[in-house]
Parts: sequence; C-alpha cells; structure tokens
Amino acid sequence: MNDPWLGLLLVKMTTAAGIVVGCSVIAERSGPLLAAMIATLPISIGPVLVFLALDHDAAFLSQAVLASMGANLATASMVLVHVLMAQRHGAMLSLGAALALWAVVATALRFVQLPAVAIILATILAYGGLHRLFRPYLEIRPAAPPARLWYAIPLRAGCVALLAGTVTVASSHVGSGWSGTLAALPVVFSSLIAMLQPLIGGPAMAAIVANSALGLMGFGLALAAVHAAAMPLGSWPALLIGLLISVVWNLGLMGLRARRAPAGATRRRTAHR
Repeated sequence: MNDPWLGLLLVKMTTAAGIVVGCSVIAERSGPLLAAMIATLPISIGPVLVFLALDHDAAFLSQAVLASMGANLATASMVLVHVLMAQRHGAMLSLGAALALWAVVATALRFVQLPAVAIILATILAYGGLHRLFRPYLEIRPAAPPARLWYAIPLRAGCVALLAGTVTVASSHVGSGWSGTLAALPVVFSSLIAMLQPLIGGPAMAAIVANSALGLMGFGLALAAVHAAAMPLGSWPALLIGLLISVVWNLGLMGLRARRAPAGATRRRTAHR
C-alpha cells in the first residue's frame, strides 16, 4: 500500500531540488555580482520553510526562523574563511574549513540563543564589515566560462533534496530551533563552490562569495521580518513579506552597482583627458 506521507516527502524534496538547481545554473553562467545575488535569495531555505509552515503552526515557524537568523549570521564566518583561503588553496580545503567553522559558530549560537534584536545588529555589523574587507576581491572573473561537469546538476539536486527531506523528517523530533538551523545550511554556496571552484579557480570563486556579503545582510533582515510577522499575521503573509524583502533588497543592490559603474567610467574618461 502506498504511504501518503512518503509521497508528500518525495514531492517536497523534488520541488526544493528543482528550484535550487534552476537558480544556481543561472548563477554559474553570470558575473560575480549577479551570481551572488541569486545565491543569496531564499532558493534553498525558502522551500524548506514553506514545508515547515505546512506541517506546523505560526509559532513553530517563528522560532525556527529565529534559529535560521543565527545560522545566517554564522555564514559570515564561512564566507570570510572561504574568500581568504580560496586565494591560495583548492576547493576541498577552503570549503571544508569554511563549513567546519560554520558548524562550530552555528552550534554555539544555538546554545547562546541571542535575542532577535542582537542577531539583527550583529548581522548588519558582520556583513557590513565583510563587504568593506572584501573590496579588493569583488571584480575577479574567470578567463572563460566554465564547462559544466556531467555530475554537477545531479549532485547539486541530490544535496538540496537531502536537505529538504532531512529537515522535514527531523522537525518532528528536534524542535523548531534545530529545524531552523538545519534549514539555513549553506547548501547553495557549498554546491557552487564544490562545482565551480575547480573549473574557474579560487580567486574567481571567491569573488562570487565576496559579492554575497550585502546580499546575506538583506537575507538576514528578510528572516527577521518573517520571525516578527509570523505570529501576528500568520505563516503565509510572513513568508511572502520575507521573500519580497529579499528580492527587493538584492535588486536594489544590483541597481546601485549599475549606477556606480557608469559614474566610475565617466570619471576615468575625464581623468584621461
């Protein structure tokens, strides 16, 4: 006899994998800024939070997202380690060290359990500081577009599907806090680094990660909005608000960069005259 719960779980895993793979394929063919803006959209955590909202009430979602805010703050440590190590080391070492530090920081934040306001302030300070630190690394590009390995898409899809399935199953046993932390695992960044860095080189991959600092700041603010809105408005309006904030924030960042680029070009032409 067919198990309806198992069928629904497979649908959730397939949906999450399809969303992430489609967005990350676009990211790997674009420049570092656009790739970073796509990677910092809620394309991995979004489907997982939707599934948590389907299975649990608004209070559970709010607390899960609070934990996700802490995990997103922990991603700052991962970003810092990868950008610096990728300048000289390969994907395995730089990604392994970055993920190890993320796990330590995310676990520590689960036990410290900072209030939402403290996490928001720390997120703004951490990613604002990283953006300034990363300025020398932002514009590095690969010499040629990468050739995709045959196993890249299946591996990426499998990782994301496994994450969605794990969080869905675990949420009934580990509670809202660890569910939110698991949901915010940096699956997109890890997949992109593992697949792209061997093809385009460490500095070019680090440029994508470096460009993500402000996007991750906006993502943290979007999570904060979901956390604050879930109880008074309900799960679905809160998730929609978070999605809109994340999308508008990243579009705004791209718009600001586009306005600065012509201005910089104009200043250089004037200087030559």
